[in-house]
Amino acid sequence: MRVLLTGHKGFVGRHLHAAMDGRGWDVDGVDLLHGGADALDLFRYENTRYDLAIHCAAVIGGRASIDGSPLGVATNLALDSWYFRWLVRTKTPRAVYFSSSAAYPVALQQPGEIHRLVETDIDLDRPGRPDATYGLAKLTGEQLVPVVEAHGTRMHVLRPFSGYGSDQADCYPFPAFIRRAKERQDPFEIWGDGSSTRDWIHVSDLVAATLAAVDQDFTGPVNLGWGRAVSFDELAGLVTTMSGYRPEHKHLPTAPQGVHHRVCDPERMLDFYSPRVSLEEGIQRALGT
Repeated sequence: MRVLLTGHKGFVGRHLHAAMDGRGWDVDGVDLLHGGADALDLFRYENTRYDLAIHCAAVIGGRASIDGSPLGVATNLALDSWYFRWLVRTKTPRAVYFSSSAAYPVALQQPGEIHRLVETDIDLDRPGRPDATYGLAKLTGEQLVPVVEAHGTRMHVLRPFSGYGSDQADCYPFPAFIRRAKERQDPFEIWGDGSSTRDWIHVSDLVAATLAAVDQDFTGPVNLGWGRAVSFDELAGLVTTMSGYRPEHKHLPTAPQGVHHRVCDPERMLDFYSPRVSLEEGIQRALGT
């Protein structure tokens, strides 16, 4: 299996790279980090044909980046559209497209009763407003997928929820909470009022689910998550309790916080993969306990 993997030095990309290396696959990685090649240039000018392409390269960087740098995040529109053009040009037979839970309508993620997002909540013909320019880019990508499929590429469309892990940059909530707990910060800062919820999936499960979708030829779209709603207050409580202390929570209501509830219905994913690493185990791994 010869594979192109863009963004192979990023959080998800490097875990995917390691997993595919472990299978003995021949993986060509492309990443701008540390002076590497630009995936955008490859998609524009290269014509090498691979057995499988997985596109992880993206401009993101946590909620502050999504809210504070909309034009930078919108670069994903160019990355994804050129990825699709490259797939068609090279006649790549199979490809993974990482969409996002941010593609779901924000109207379904408001305060009140939690609506577990199901894949059919996105109507590609009449979609609701997604979350910021990042969600718009991913929604646009999903709308282009049928065009690519019509040219012969079998597409696996995945919608990850809140991926996390021990080696994630701390511009994301989970590693930021782990760092604060290791420093035994008191008070413990939480962006927003602490009541908004997320659906956490460990990066090892995210990677395993991706490869399972490829192995079992599950095209999607499919949510990658647990379906477990955990508030930021609850996450802080778990992290600090496992660290052996109970600090005061200091909420920052003016900090970027995104939608209120973002939790999936994982039923479709469970047809081909069941996640293994609970949030509690993921916290223990990150704390080194």
